[in-house]
Order: sequence, then C-alpha cells, then structure tokens
Amino acid sequence: MKPLPVRLALIYGIVFVNGAVLMGFEILGSRVLSPSFGNSIFVWGSLIGVFMAGMALGYFAGGWLGDHWPSRYLFGILLAIPGLLLLIFPYYAFPCVEWLSGVIVGPRTGPLAACLVLFLPPSVFLGAVSPYAFVLSIRDLRSAGRSVGALYAISTVGSIFGTLGTAFYLILWMGTRSSLQLLGGLLIVAAVACLLLRDLHGVGD
Repeated sequence: MKPLPVRLALIYGIVFVNGAVLMGFEILGSRVLSPSFGNSIFVWGSLIGVFMAGMALGYFAGGWLGDHWPSRYLFGILLAIPGLLLLIFPYYAFPCVEWLSGVIVGPRTGPLAACLVLFLPPSVFLGAVSPYAFVLSIRDLRSAGRSVGALYAISTVGSIFGTLGTAFYLILWMGTRSSLQLLGGLLIVAAVACLLLRDLHGVGD
C-alpha cells in the first residue's frame, strides 16, 4: 500500500480537526446561552439552525474561493480567523448574551438573535474549510469523487469525536471557557502547520 503523501495527510488532518472543532463549538454554544436563555428546545433549535446556515454559506464561499484563489496561505487564513475568534470568544460572548437577553424579549427571538450574532460568523469560516481543502487536494479529475468523499468522511468522523469528546469529557475536565480556547488553539496550530509546509500547494499556488 502506497504511503499517503505528506500534503494529503496534512489536509486530512486539518479537515478532521476542523470537523471536531465545529461540533465541539456547537456543543459549547449551549453552555454559553444557558445562563441567560436556559436549555430549551428553542435554544437548541437556534443553535442547530444557525450553524447549518453558517455551514451552507461556508460551503459555497469555500468552493468559490478555492476556484479563484487556491493557495495554502488563504487556507491558513480560513483556519486562523475562526481560531482567533474562539480564543477571545469567552471574553465577549457571555456579556453579549447577557445584554441581548435583556434587550430582546421572547423565548424564540432571544436565543436566535444571540446565535446569529455570536455563532454565524465563525461557522461560515469553519464551513469553508472542507470545500477549500478539496480544491487543494485534487490532482486528478478521475479521482475527484473519491477525494471529496474521503474528505467529507474524515470531517464527519472528526465531528463525531468533537461532539462526544466535548460533551462527555472536555466540558467536565476544563469547563466552557477553557474548552473554547482550546478549540481555538487547535485551529491556530492547524493554520500555522498549513502555512509552514511548502508541500501544501494548490493548483494556483
């Protein structure tokens, strides 16, 4: 069996980490909202709906960017921005949720507004990673289906690990604030690795 090229191994690793961070962030989002809005079905519905909207926008944006500017540098930026947002997230998210809960009244509109403000921007960037990674990984159109299938399978496995790991262990071990910063740190490490490895180049790099 041929060894996996370093470039592809890195891309797969980044996609796995991104999937884990995405779902870990969503789980932690409920902990950010619960002090002000509780843990109702409206909170979870708002979280899931906003994350899905962000991912849909991110999928489109990531594919478009990959077609026009396939570069490891832009790939690193797509990872670094949500990483930085997560690192500082605890400092502004909790005050913002508390403020919104006093301004926007209603069990539905309050959580939805908070989710749109806090979680939509990072989820757009996180959603853009997988389609952009596909552009960087593809070398032969004859294997395009296998490549995109492998990437999204790896991303989904990462999401499973992120969901269970965050819910079962990370929150208990580190708490919400430190867990958010850990996820942000993982994205920063992935961005740095992406920028430092010269073998990672897209078709237009």
